[in-house]
Amino acid sequence: METMTANHADTDARGDLISFLDFHVAAGVDAALDEQPHDRFAEAESVRADAASQAEPATRREPLEPRREPLPPRSEPPRRDAPSAEEPPLAFRRELPSRDAPTREPPRTYGNAAGAKPGEAADDARARAAQMKTLDELEELLRGFEGCGLRFTAKNLVFADGNPQARVMFVGEAPGADEDRIGKPFMGRSGQLLDRMMAAIGLDRTSAYISNVVPWRPPGNRNPTPQEISICRPFVERQIELANPDILVCLGAPATQTLTGTKDGILKARGRFYPYRLGDGREIRALATLHPAYLLRQPVQKRLAWRDFRMLKSALDGSAAGK
Repeated sequence: METMTANHADTDARGDLISFLDFHVAAGVDAALDEQPHDRFAEAESVRADAASQAEPATRREPLEPRREPLPPRSEPPRRDAPSAEEPPLAFRRELPSRDAPTREPPRTYGNAAGAKPGEAADDARARAAQMKTLDELEELLRGFEGCGLRFTAKNLVFADGNPQARVMFVGEAPGADEDRIGKPFMGRSGQLLDRMMAAIGLDRTSAYISNVVPWRPPGNRNPTPQEISICRPFVERQIELANPDILVCLGAPATQTLTGTKDGILKARGRFYPYRLGDGREIRALATLHPAYLLRQPVQKRLAWRDFRMLKSALDGSAAGK
């Protein structure tokens, strides 16, 4: 009986020891350094005390006084006569230009994106665009124009596509990645949708002329800034004058607001004809409608765009009958 009790006690002690070890392993202990615990903080204090007692007292040194040497005798500078009233002091004479030097005018910054102000670049764009007599001349001008910074980030100039002799001209906002790569407007998914929308009323790229307000792609497909639009606006206005369409179709809010002057959003402005005056004084009609890219994001709004294109079809048929 006593033997069984002893064995039972040994089993309990062994189980307690295993539980104790499991607890320490779970707590992160992975090595046993000694059989007895040690107070490491007390040992460290003892070691520091022994080191301090065995160290020799440091010899105190007196601070050294700075060595002072006699200064050399001060020499008086040669005395100059006071400058006359007509001769400026030396410090000013170094900064003054020579009277014989020609006056230099500030460099002209027009057409240079690095130095031109937005207002100067827009004025220069308007003056240059007005001198172009054909669409080819206008396109060539844009290829060398440096007044808009987008020219330096885009791959290609996206001028136009379609038939410039067509009776209807579509104007969007700015090129996208596909348009920038190919060099023609509306070449991506939105362009494919525009082709289908035109085909629904009997149009294609041989019977329509297509362009954008801004002919260069903004980085990352961001919206063009108001300054970039103001610089590029004279070119698209001259492009419309040279193409001379009967009806202008503004695709999206930026094109509508830029060309018609309205401040309304596109959902309020769409489905309406606005007067658009050409440079020669002739007035044509501009129809506002939704941009194909917006319709790809909001397919439910295609019903509104279909109404607008039916209006466009009726207007083209009516103008054709009037002729």
